Amino acid sequence: MDSATAGSARSAFAHLDFRLYQAARLFMTLGVQMQSVAVGWHVYSLTQRPLDLGYVGLAQFLPAVVLSLVTGDTADRHDRRNVLLSCYVTMVVCALLLFGMAWTGTKETWPLYIVLVLIGTARAFAGPAGQSLVSHLVPAQHLSQAVAVNSTVFQVGTIAGPAVGGLLYSAVHASGVYLICAAMMAVAATMLALMEVRTGRMDRAATSWQRLLGGIRYVWRQKVVLGAISLDLFAMLLGGATALLPIYAKEILHTGPWGLGLLRSAPAVGAALIAVSMAMFPLRRNAGVVMLVCVAIFGLATIVFGVSSHLVLSLVALVVLGASDMVSVVIRQTLVQLATPPEMRGRVSAVNMVFIGASNELGEFESGLTAEWLGVVPAVVLGGVGTCAVVLLWAWLFPDLRRIARADDVKPLGA
Repeated sequence: MDSATAGSARSAFAHLDFRLYQAARLFMTLGVQMQSVAVGWHVYSLTQRPLDLGYVGLAQFLPAVVLSLVTGDTADRHDRRNVLLSCYVTMVVCALLLFGMAWTGTKETWPLYIVLVLIGTARAFAGPAGQSLVSHLVPAQHLSQAVAVNSTVFQVGTIAGPAVGGLLYSAVHASGVYLICAAMMAVAATMLALMEVRTGRMDRAATSWQRLLGGIRYVWRQKVVLGAISLDLFAMLLGGATALLPIYAKEILHTGPWGLGLLRSAPAVGAALIAVSMAMFPLRRNAGVVMLVCVAIFGLATIVFGVSSHLVLSLVALVVLGASDMVSVVIRQTLVQLATPPEMRGRVSAVNMVFIGASNELGEFESGLTAEWLGVVPAVVLGGVGTCAVVLLWAWLFPDLRRIARADDVKPLGA
């Protein structure tokens, strides 16, 4: 490893805006993760139905699909920092609305789902703007390591947030958690407001359907990117069991909100360890094969978690699950950024965010729905088996993905 690579993570932190952005992301991630634990336990305590947990994911996913063309175009046509700041402020408002519902003892779930749709809308705009903003904060030669640092900060928040959220829920209930989340999100918005970077308008062409569809067309033509993000879509759509964690915590592992917090934190522990390792020692060979193998490990870990009735084994399975997923995340995000022209990164990132949203939030709905039909354990195990099958199919459908040696070797089409 040469000296430039070895010091690249430190070089990224030499830039004030990058430091502020990571601080903002950390506070926002902590708030979002704490809020997610509170929402899951809050909804399940009101209805006791797996399907209602699935609706939590569906409510946050639908805006990403409906607005996918507009969100990417917004990131390319407006200052990306300002777009992201608006989304952060919206998240603060949503946390305060959740606080109001919990404080007044609202028994109906539909007001919660309306707020979750608003949260999903803010996240739909924040995703493309945030992903494409990173490339403006560090030099191109440090982007791969900056993505790993970015993921590390996210995973730190994802580790601490659920654990703290679960403990706080036991102490101050949903209303207290929501209020603390609103304060943390406000801090994140303040950090973002202090940044000096201004991306301006990256693409000055007039808005048209051709422009709006440009990201979809580009992803379809750039088969390596299509293969990477669709692999994550179908693997996580089938293998994700996050929505069912409140049921596992309460009915299978027999813990309380604190146990739910540990379960939500466990994947992030594994992911953070891998993200730190990849920031220090970037993957130098067989990146495509490594990504496919790690997604298969994700599926196997999902199966182990599904059949486990012991808390320690469940936590170990989730740590392995998070570690294997992080390898795919770093490779995929590097591919999407470097294999896309700068003026199209907003629109391509929007496509990527729809795929991510489908794999996460729509995956939560799929888990809740199949659990309602088949039972909780069969739904999780079947999803893990499906993930392993997807890996074999994608290795055959996308041979170029298999042959990638290094993620940062992939160039934009026409470059």
